[in-house]
Amino acid sequence: MKAEAIDDWQQKNERIAADLYEKGWSLTDRYLTEAFRKELLEEQRDLLHHGQFRHAGVGSGDSFAIKPEIRSDKVLWMDEQQLTPLQQRYWGLMAALQTAINQRCYLGLRSFEAHFAMYPPGSFYLRHLDQFQSVHYRKVTVILYLNETWEERDEGALRMYFPAENGSEEHLDVLPLGARLVVFLSGEIPHEVLPTNKERISITGWFRDR
Repeated sequence: MKAEAIDDWQQKNERIAADLYEKGWSLTDRYLTEAFRKELLEEQRDLLHHGQFRHAGVGSGDSFAIKPEIRSDKVLWMDEQQLTPLQQRYWGLMAALQTAINQRCYLGLRSFEAHFAMYPPGSFYLRHLDQFQSVHYRKVTVILYLNETWEERDEGALRMYFPAENGSEEHLDVLPLGARLVVFLSGEIPHEVLPTNKERISITGWFRDR
């Protein structure tokens, strides 16, 4: 990788870490090069074509269940021991981001997990937190969008909720634009995926403290 590209990612990672420290979330457009985004998208489509995605569920362990009334996306978990070359490259980028966050936020992040996610037209994921009793080790959520194009009419925004100064609640809708990276504290920011009008593709991951 060229030195200027490394410097660019370092600057982005430092800004993301500063955002997390100051407000608990961050949004970065064009986090990946367009060529890398297209390669990841093509790999995801190939894996989907070969039937490797499964319906996502809620909960974990004995409480895991498929509940389409809560979420209706499909996922493919990445195996850290069997990553493809493209996935290894992405893992490397996330390792650098993890280091930047630890240096600024002192969260003690020690590992990363991720899956491809695909929302078919009409699918959604109701409001939730990514950190709960059985997955308390998830500290920071990282979502990278791979979509080729996206417009307002396609909908499918990520909606994040924040407390307002007057005691009420505000929200921010983030469209899943290709190469956009959204990072937030897993246990502090409730969020949902609003119903999408076309296929919506991402890599969703979590930095963990174990």
